[in-house]
Amino acid sequence: MTSASPSPDNSHDTAAHRSLTIAIGLIAAMTAMRIVFASLLDLRTDEAYYWTWSKEHVLSFLDHPPMIAWFIRFGTAIFGDTNLGVRFAGIVAMAATQMLLADIVRRTTHDVRAVVVAILMPEAALYYGLLMAKVAPDVALIPFAVAMVWALVRLAESGDGRWWIATGVFAGLALLAKLTAIMLLPAVAAFLLVPDWRARWLVSPHPYLAVLVAALVFAPVLIWNAQHDWASFRFQFVRASATRELSLRTVGDYVGLQFGQVGFVLLPVVLAGLVLTAWRGYRNRDPVGILLSTAVLVPFLYFFWRSLSLRVGDTWPMFMWPIGFAAAAIHLAMLRREGAPERRIRSAHQWTVIAIASGMGFVVLVFFYYVAAPWNLLGRTDPIGAEAGFAAVAARAAEQLEKTGASWIATTDYRTYAEMRWSFNGRVPVVQINERGRFMGFADPGSEKITGHTGLYVARVPDNANPVWAETGAVRQPLERVDRVWRGVVMDTYSLEKITGWTPELSPAPDSPLFRWRVLAGRLHFTNPPA
Repeated sequence: MTSASPSPDNSHDTAAHRSLTIAIGLIAAMTAMRIVFASLLDLRTDEAYYWTWSKEHVLSFLDHPPMIAWFIRFGTAIFGDTNLGVRFAGIVAMAATQMLLADIVRRTTHDVRAVVVAILMPEAALYYGLLMAKVAPDVALIPFAVAMVWALVRLAESGDGRWWIATGVFAGLALLAKLTAIMLLPAVAAFLLVPDWRARWLVSPHPYLAVLVAALVFAPVLIWNAQHDWASFRFQFVRASATRELSLRTVGDYVGLQFGQVGFVLLPVVLAGLVLTAWRGYRNRDPVGILLSTAVLVPFLYFFWRSLSLRVGDTWPMFMWPIGFAAAAIHLAMLRREGAPERRIRSAHQWTVIAIASGMGFVVLVFFYYVAAPWNLLGRTDPIGAEAGFAAVAARAAEQLEKTGASWIATTDYRTYAEMRWSFNGRVPVVQINERGRFMGFADPGSEKITGHTGLYVARVPDNANPVWAETGAVRQPLERVDRVWRGVVMDTYSLEKITGWTPELSPAPDSPLFRWRVLAGRLHFTNPPA
């Protein structure tokens, strides 16, 4: 008796599930790689800065909402004040994002191959496959932004208005991560108003309850701002509304950033899928197509417009591309269902495979460059090396504390403040003597070791000649200069100086030069804006 050969459908299902198994194995390997990366590389200055927030018990901060501090507190509660502890929540956020993407695509297409594409695309994009291990407010925003979209997909699938409430919860959490989440509002509005169901939802209480729930979840930031003259809102508004001259360089920086962030092959693949998803969604008034495409294309075009006169931060667009990965994966599944020519379908799949394979290869190469290679190929412009090597500066500072009898450290920029506080971890009080608007509500760093005692000033050259010292009565005595070196290249030089005859003012009045956060003639005055 001969065994029956598998039917075409069974053979297709077997191949699809085999590809899913392989994808899960790849993701496990890439996750292990991210853990190694997170454990071995020095904290960047912004990461150390956000770590200092995790040690404070305040509702919010001038620069950003508090979610990033909560993320870090979660990781350090498990792994302590280590590199992995600080970065661990970003690794968890990556896994959560991939699971949400998988479910969005599964519910929309019921196609295992599309699910595989959706979960592998982030692994093929440098800023996700590797740099989700770098903690930043944008990394904290990603899983909540995707979760909000996921809740709306569940709403479109079920028609159950209670999913609006879940949308409100995730929207509030996204805003607690970063105010950039507001850029998803046009997508939600289009999702609500363009499809034929708009009459139903406009008279339903659920969308309005979602807004109320989002506001309640966002309440910590609202309360903190009400207590501090709406400081962070004014700060962000002035940054967003600042006008500068047209610059083709910043446009080029933005476009190049998107290729570096997503991938040189993957970016065109995703953009093509997004544009066609938008065309299909708006033509058919399909809620999910409208939602996914608008959630990416509107922020993408907004950032492009801003790049005409402003340098767009490297992490600012991070929240939108995972949604684009879902749209691109769904587009691949829709091609066959719509009866597209076989040649077009085959070409789309081939380019997707090339994009994922080449992207993952590039991510692995970057990982080995930073973890195992001995070279510095980019010199002082290396984005990781530019903020590495602070341990040597901290070690020399510790020696000078011992020699001079100084009991506290002074800085005049938040980057050095963060790295010194991270290095000494509570053993020595560290105070940024200026820009005190950053530290509203922070705990006393240790006044008993500061008042009337000698201090040690640590500052990058030539920033050590900060004019703010003219506002103090401090006596400064130069001690030595220390090079910060990464792989044989001097990245910066730091000046160490002895401070006597002065005690820093931890809570200066808002009009004090030491506060450094105020609006003058309608413009924000802040010498070193946060990243």
